[in-house]
Amino acid sequence: MLGISLDDVAAQKAFHEAQELNFPLLSDPDGSVAQKYGVLLEKGYSKRVTFVIDEVGNVIHVDTAVDVSSHGSDLVGKVREIQG
Repeated sequence: MLGISLDDVAAQKAFHEAQELNFPLLSDPDGSVAQKYGVLLEKGYSKRVTFVIDEVGNVIHVDTAVDVSSHGSDLVGKVREIQG
């Protein structure tokens, strides 16, 4: 698992440390990755979307209705469902 946002590296590092995350955060300050995934909005913002990508790089699930209060457990459930 990893996270990515338009924030710069310093902001990502500070957020990662403050939230004590156990996965890496990547920085996409020019929005090129967000644009490729179709989630870049105007004025430097992106939609909050989760993509589940398999080991060979195929997108196998897209969650466009992220509820930050339950997203972790929702995502675990979805991955388990996919794995069968």
